[in-house]
Amino acid sequence: MTEIKKIATRDAYGKALAELAKENSNIFVMDADLSQSTKSVEFAKVCPERFVNAGIAEGNMIGVAAGLAAMGKTVFASSFAVFVTGRAFEQIRNSVCYPRLNVKVAGSHSGITVGEDGGTHQAIADISLMRSLPNMTVLVPADATATRWMVREAAAYDGPVYLRLGRLAAPVLYADNHEFKWGKGEIVRMGKDIVVFACGLMVSIALEAAELLAAEGISVAVADIHTIKPLDTDFILEMTERCGAAISLEEHNIIGGLGSAIAETLAGNSAAPFMRCGVEDKFGQSGSPEALLKHYGLDAETTAMKIKQVLARK
Repeated sequence: MTEIKKIATRDAYGKALAELAKENSNIFVMDADLSQSTKSVEFAKVCPERFVNAGIAEGNMIGVAAGLAAMGKTVFASSFAVFVTGRAFEQIRNSVCYPRLNVKVAGSHSGITVGEDGGTHQAIADISLMRSLPNMTVLVPADATATRWMVREAAAYDGPVYLRLGRLAAPVLYADNHEFKWGKGEIVRMGKDIVVFACGLMVSIALEAAELLAAEGISVAVADIHTIKPLDTDFILEMTERCGAAISLEEHNIIGGLGSAIAETLAGNSAAPFMRCGVEDKFGQSGSPEALLKHYGLDAETTAMKIKQVLARK
């Protein structure tokens, strides 16, 4: 069996920034004293004169980033997702999104797979916070290839972007030359009985669940919703109607995240059975990523069980 290559999306983020440092002199990168962990340190190694460590002061970091952007710079501001979207929410809202400035907020260590750091460091409401802001684009890469593409697209895009990154190494799903489309869903596995709309690490989990069910004769489609805002509503409706049933799968609270966005799309437009699968309005806790995924029902086996529950409603 061929070994599956795994790379954390935070690692891919750092490498992509380092590449851009050499290509685009207009890019600045900031961090809130976590550059070794967020991997923005890779940019600092190549271009220290355009790297700013704001210290443990996320709100100030976003304020400075907004000032640089107002002067025509493109700024990537990095920190742990739970801190940059929580502590700096007001600054992101008023100093970045309201004037629609060119700041890219990179939230690393998102979701429960932060692991042993526990509930205080596990961002499970960041998608909800960022998608609630006008002018904000929300991107969640499933692997290293998608991350590299997103960093480059974010740099070229004129406006605020939230990029959600993970600590845990994730399977590489896409070829280096894969052609992504901004704001469009990706079919990573076609099926006919039900569609799983997933984002981030959960795309690979959905594929595992699909394999388990294929052995039972159940055909599961898996779609990567890497752009949560703006959401590809036409794609969501088309795939749901084609399969006749759907679930969402995310490493995030089921309130306000991908599942909520899809539910809002389906409401009044589709009678197909649908289930939101994610963290069910609870805080995270300390444990290994694998143990936490299982505890919160986000492993492949539990996902397969939930898929069967939805299929029973068809």
